[in-house]
Amino acid sequence: MSAPFDLTGRTAIVTGARRGIGYAIAEALAAAGADLIVASAQQEADGGAIGRRAAELGRSCEAYAVDFSNRAAVVAFADVVADRADILVNNAGLIRRSPAAEHPLDWWDEVIEVDLSSQFVLSQRVGESMLSRGRGRIIFTASLLSFQGGINVPGYAAAKSGLTGLVHALSNEWVGRGVTVNAIAPGYIATDNTEDLRNDPERSAAILDRIPAGRWGDASDLGGAAVFLAGDAAAYVSGIVLPVDGGWLAR
Repeated sequence: MSAPFDLTGRTAIVTGARRGIGYAIAEALAAAGADLIVASAQQEADGGAIGRRAAELGRSCEAYAVDFSNRAAVVAFADVVADRADILVNNAGLIRRSPAAEHPLDWWDEVIEVDLSSQFVLSQRVGESMLSRGRGRIIFTASLLSFQGGINVPGYAAAKSGLTGLVHALSNEWVGRGVTVNAIAPGYIATDNTEDLRNDPERSAAILDRIPAGRWGDASDLGGAAVFLAGDAAAYVSGIVLPVDGGWLAR
């Protein structure tokens, strides 16, 4: 196998790439040679920060503003980009924090739509095109809450648990036809989504105490896993959820 981590000549769709984990994954894929198609709810037309970084790396970056809570908008986006994707990274997501007994039902609906349903819709459309070509890589951003229940995030925990089942189901149907389906499960990463936890001295200390690596993760820690799963090195890897968590789940 030559250059198993080289993505030159491939195009990667990365959702939620405007900042945080999505940005870091998109940057890593571009550094490995992939051209980018990025989409976020507030994505700048020129690609913003990730567009500039892709240009520095000598890669193209096509950008779309897509509201992933709007099913029609996701379908329209998929129709435009599906036939050009060699790699799909389903990363767009949101989190709403409230005790389960008080959790607003509209929050539940929104999180399930963005974090689970929209990802199936996009994967279905892009996957159909990949299957017709006999090759593709689909990667989801799962979570530690794909394995655990979390606290005060019932919709998020349900959606991320659902992604695990979706990874298994799609892999069972598609890997024999050349399309691998996997997920990365980030640990506690220092992003906007964890800002409230990091600003809570008791919760932050409790979390940090349980991470064997002794630190919060950085978004860049996810890049290597994404490049691996997107490339030829992982041609026989499908149906897995790969934790990148500093050892949290082994504790």
